[in-house]
Formats: sequence, structure tokens, C-alpha cells
Amino acid sequence: MSSRAPTAPLATTHGRRRLAVLAIIVLGALFLLPLTGRSHIIREEPWHPVPAAYLRSLFYLKLQPVDWALVRAEYESVREGGSQLDSVYDGIALAAELHGTDHAAAIRDAIAAQDAESLSVSATRAVSQLVRLHLRRALAKLDTPGAALEEVHQASRMYRAFDRFVRATDSQGARELGRAWLELTTTVGTAGVGRRGSRAADRERFAGAVETVEGYLTANYESDGGPSMTGFDPVPVAGRASMTSVAPWLPPASDLNDQDPLPRLVLNFEERGVDEKDLFLVTYGDMLFDSPEVFGEPARSLGLTCSTCHNRSDINRRFFIPGISTRPGNVDVDGHYFNPRFNDRRADALDIPSLRGLRFTAPYGRDGRFASLPDFTRNVVVNEFAGEEPTPLMLDALVAYLLEFDWLPAPYLQPDGRLNDAASDSARRGEALFNRPFEGMGDRACSTCHVASNNFLDGQRHDIGTGDRSSPGARDTFFDTPTLIGVAHTAPYFHDGAVATLAEVVDWFNTQFHLGLEDGQRADLTTYLETAGEGVDPYEVFDEDNTPFQLFWGELSTFASTLSTLIPARDAEHADLMLRTVATDLRLDASALEDLSQAPKVFELADCLDDIRAAINANDWDRAARLYTEYQALEVAYGPDFR
Repeated sequence: MSSRAPTAPLATTHGRRRLAVLAIIVLGALFLLPLTGRSHIIREEPWHPVPAAYLRSLFYLKLQPVDWALVRAEYESVREGGSQLDSVYDGIALAAELHGTDHAAAIRDAIAAQDAESLSVSATRAVSQLVRLHLRRALAKLDTPGAALEEVHQASRMYRAFDRFVRATDSQGARELGRAWLELTTTVGTAGVGRRGSRAADRERFAGAVETVEGYLTANYESDGGPSMTGFDPVPVAGRASMTSVAPWLPPASDLNDQDPLPRLVLNFEERGVDEKDLFLVTYGDMLFDSPEVFGEPARSLGLTCSTCHNRSDINRRFFIPGISTRPGNVDVDGHYFNPRFNDRRADALDIPSLRGLRFTAPYGRDGRFASLPDFTRNVVVNEFAGEEPTPLMLDALVAYLLEFDWLPAPYLQPDGRLNDAASDSARRGEALFNRPFEGMGDRACSTCHVASNNFLDGQRHDIGTGDRSSPGARDTFFDTPTLIGVAHTAPYFHDGAVATLAEVVDWFNTQFHLGLEDGQRADLTTYLETAGEGVDPYEVFDEDNTPFQLFWGELSTFASTLSTLIPARDAEHADLMLRTVATDLRLDASALEDLSQAPKVFELADCLDDIRAAINANDWDRAARLYTEYQALEVAYGPDFR
């Protein structure tokens, strides 16, 4: 199982009036409480480049060491599509119209001086004043409702930079601002301003709402004391008195959604016809692989799990966090954000590896630093993601589950790794090149390292010239030999994901080692890699008989079956962890139901799990056993209806 997303965006402007979108945003600000714990990752509304760059730059300031080149690039370019701006500075320059302050110059100076506090304060004031500027423009355009509404829309896009922080730390302020934004949209859109002439009452209502927003922003985001007091989080001054910390957040352009299409999971025990519910240790490990509870902060609150990166044992090629990933599909797991104590102070994002066939691919880690899978697994939990020391049962369970990951069946390979009769002539010519020694590679062949009869592995590390030495004399650019089984589905390639296609891999080797391959030979070698790396049915296929919710439900039901072992053993610690995970995920997964009328049944099952957890925590094991029996009966009754 994996971190999941609804099948449709939460909100979209396609086919809807902008007023309706604004009303939805405002109502959310009025009535939705800040979320704690996990939530589905959803496809966001497009960001305006200015608030997006602002939040990303503040996020970069949290990372140590600060990558000032990355900060500078945020303002000198425009990442978000559909913008007419040449740079974010161009958008910020508009704020000077309000008070004459050249915030763009102040931000440039702060970046040049690498002054994080000045950058934070100047950028925050600029965004705040852009909100106010657009609201004042809207007030001046009330006689033309369309133009006024567009200015309100632009103001709300700028205010989005602050919205989550206001709602999280200043509930009263959030309500007042929510009412003000609702007043702004409804006054323009429904009160008739401009259609029959400007009415004084409507103007007064609109002006009062503008005053409310302006007053809050001026007091909280443009006064002395600025956001630097909160470690560069744009938290309102009004929210600081009762605030101890801000919930972990990720900047715009982050993507924790699953890869689409979703990789197909191949498990050894399933291929042998064994029911996972009969394998307690494997099932519990499967649950842990999908549980944020094994990690520490901020990963836990963000809902990160092992399966967030390793979708269905494979890769998540869309995973991306600005400042932590250099491209989709890679991540710096030993940087500052996830565990400051494990920060190696190097920008060394690594490509997310597939875990298929894991029991055959030791040693572990891109540089093979861990000989054993338990040591590697513990390092991920404790060091990379700041989790508590796993119990022996947790570590054994995770390893037991990981060892069940199998490769996709390879339709063109014989057991010894040679191509079978179904392979094309081009692939066979490529196989000959793959096995041919080249002078540029020291009279070695590709197959010298990718040993076909050993799952295309040699269990060693090699320096092929793709790494960056940490110091002139260092020998730390050796990386393990990756398998070619399934490689057609695991782009991008190399240890950092720097190469997008297998054709580019061939071209790189041809240039790097002066192989002298002609165009046709390169094409044949590429075809061989694609053929040897082909897998049968690599992706999950969803239809009316196999819906996303059915997939999720089957897994969560299997996880809950571990109570058959945990309750008799009176194992409160591990039962509690499982129940927290499954009950939460059940409620979240209800959004993936195609038949939403079934959602109440899903929530009823989650409530039952909460009741079991309460009984266990009260040390009432007899009641827990009775409740579990009732839960199992509901599973049987409700499960067949879930779609």
C-alpha cells in the first residue's frame, strides 16, 4: 500500500466561475479546522509565482546549509506555468505602487548578503502589500464587477501564502478574515454593484472587508518583529502567543502523490498461493511499510511512509520536495529537514531505488554501506527519518515483508539471464554488444558487472564517473551495480537519477568510455536493455471490478487481521500502532470510493477499530476480543459492497 491521493483534484477552475472558486476557498477558511496528523495528498490549485517562490524560499532557509543559489533562482525565474512574468521580481515590483518601497531591490540585497532575516522580512512585507494593493484596486473598480472580481482573485492568490499559518495558529483571526473574504466575493458577485450604479451600502460593505484584511496584514506581516521570530515561518504575530510550533509543511511544487500508473506489487508468498493473513510477521511488516507511525517528525505529520517513495515495492518517480529533491524521483535523505542530527551537510540527493527482488540485491544503500537488510532498514527509520528505535518485532516484521518483494516476470529472459527465442533480432545484436569487451572500459564488458546469470548483479561497487567527490582525494564516488531486471520501468537512471532514458544511458557510456558505437549499434544496445528489463504487467489496472478503494480496503483488512495474534498475546504496544494506522487510513481512503454512499460503512469500521484500541489501552482484553469479533462480522457484511 502507499500514500494515496483522490482520483480527482480538490478544486479546479475548469468549467467553473471564478466566483464559485473564491467562495469555496473562503468557506474553507471559515469552517475548516487545521488538520493534524495525516491527510491525503491532493492536487493543488495552481499557485501564483510570487507566493509560491516566497514560501519555497522560506522553506530553503530552514535547511542547513542554506543553498543561496537555489534561493536566488526562485526570484530570478518563474517556475509556475501560465504566468506572464519574466521573473518573480517583476511580480514583487508591483508592490511599490502601494507605498513606494522597492521590495525587489531589498530582496536582491538580502540574497547577495546571504541575510536570511532580511530576506524573510522583506519578502513577507512584499507579499502582504501585494494583497493590499489588489484589494485597493478592486475597491476602485467596483463599477465594473468583472474587473473588481479579478483583482479580488489576485489578492486571494497572494494571501494564500499566509492562509495555512493563520488558520493553524490564530483561529479567531482566521474566522474574521474568512468572513471578510466572503464579503469581498459576494458583494462583487451578487449585490448588483455596477449593474445599476454603485450603491453606497455595497461600497461600504466592500470597503469594510478590505479594511479588515488590510488591518490584519499590516499588524501581523508588515510591523517590526516580522516572521523571523518564528524561524522564517510566516506565522501571524497574533498567533504567536498561544503557538508552540507550526505543523510541518512543504512548499509549493512538492509532490508526494503516488506514481501514476501505480506499479503492480509482486509478492513471493502470493505467487505461491499463500494468504497473507496466514503470515503474521509479513502482514505486520506490510502495515509498518505503509505507516507514518514508524517515523519521527516531520515525516510522521506529513504522512510519509516507506511506500510514499517505494510505491508497491517499486519507485515513485514523481516524488519531489523543492530544496530536498533535485528532480522528480530523488531525495536527499541525509539532509537537515527530516533529521537534523543526521545532516551530512552535503547536497547529495539520490534516486529512489526499486525494492523489487530485494533479497537478491545486497549490499544495501547506493554505495553498498550496509551488508545486512536489518541494519539498512533500521538506518532508514532511525537516522534518515528520525523515528524511535524499532522494537525487535517491528524490525523483524519489516525485514520479513521486504524479503517477499519479487521482480516482475521477465518475458524475454531465460533463467540464466540470456535472451530467449521471443527476443527481437535487434535485442540479440545488443546482447552481443553487452557481452563484448571494450578497450575504453579496460577490456571489460557491460556484463562484467551486470552478470546475467546472477540477476545482472556482481554485488560490488564501481566508480564509473557519475559521482562528485566530497574532497579532492576522496574515494566516495563508488556506487553499487544495479540490476537490469525490470529496468525498463525504473527511469530515471544512475545513482542520482540524472539520466532520463536507457538510450541516454547508452549514449553516456559511449561518450564516457569512448566505445565508438555507431548509431545502429547504440540502438541495438538500447533495445537489448529495454528487452532484458521488460516486466510483465508492470502497472496496476483499475476498472469497475478492481477499484482503487478495493485495493486499499483489501490491504487494510489484512492489516487488521493481525489482531488475531496481537489480542491473544496481549501485545498492547504493537496493537495500538497498527490500530492507529489502519483506522486513520480507512477514513482517508473513503475519498477513493466510487460509490460514496458506502462511506458511512467505512467510517463505522474505523470507529470499531477505535473502540478496540480504547479497550486495549484500558487493559480490557476481553472487551477487545468481543469488539474484534464484531468488527470481523461487519467486514464480512460490508466488504462485498465496497467499490
